[in-house]
This record gives sequence, structure tokens and C-alpha cells, in this order.
Amino acid sequence: MHEEPIDPFNGDPADPSAGLSDPAEEAELDPLSEVERQDVLEDLADLEIYQALLGPVGVRGLVIECEDCREPHYFDWDLLRGNLRHLLNSGRPRVHEPAYDPDPDHYVTWEYARGYADGVHDTLTETADDSDAESDAEQ
Repeated sequence: MHEEPIDPFNGDPADPSAGLSDPAEEAELDPLSEVERQDVLEDLADLEIYQALLGPVGVRGLVIECEDCREPHYFDWDLLRGNLRHLLNSGRPRVHEPAYDPDPDHYVTWEYARGYADGVHDTLTETADDSDAESDAEQ
């Protein structure tokens, strides 16, 4: 079974894409450095936390400002996870296009998600510290 669709013009001399360069034949990109790999792994771990915290309140994914086209790109959780895994495995980002008519109210930035997660962490830590202090006072 193929992961990608079979090319219907494979071997056809009249292939309309025959003049285009084949990405597989283009110069190989340098593999990710250890620091870059670690950054992607950390992004994947963060993504899991953000989805667990924000998904239940209606956030569908993250919005990222594209450096190339200067437009926001909306990624649902699974698509972003797939893109990060692809980058990790291949060393190159996937070609992307802006989402079709996304509702911006359902997406947040990485910075917002990070701040939200930090706020939840701080609240839980303070609650645990308060509980510990109350337990010590009762004894």
C-alpha cells in the first residue's frame, strides 16, 4: 500500500510535469542539527500539552505567521503534529498553503498557548503549595 497517490503519468512521455524538477533529485538539505532536532522534539511535547489544555475549551489548533508570505497560517493539532514529525524525519518542512476559510477565533498563537500552559502550571503549583502549608499547619 502506498502512502502517497500513485502518479498517473509515471513513465508517460507526455507527462505535463516532465519539465519540472523532482524534489527527490534536488540537492539534499543538510539534516537537522542536534539542537534543531531537540527543538522540534520539544515543540512536539509542547503541542501535546497545549492540545490537552486548550482542545477542551474549543481551540482547534495554532496560528503561525508565515515568514515567506507574511500571512497567518492556521494548523489544526493533527496537521501541525504531522508537519513537525515530517520535519523531524525528513529534515525539510512540508510545502504549505493557507487554510481555506478558517475561523480565527478557534486558533491561538504558540505564545498564547505557552502562556496558558504556564498559567495552569503556576496555578497548580500554588494550589499544591497551599495544600502542603495547610497540612503542615494541621499537624
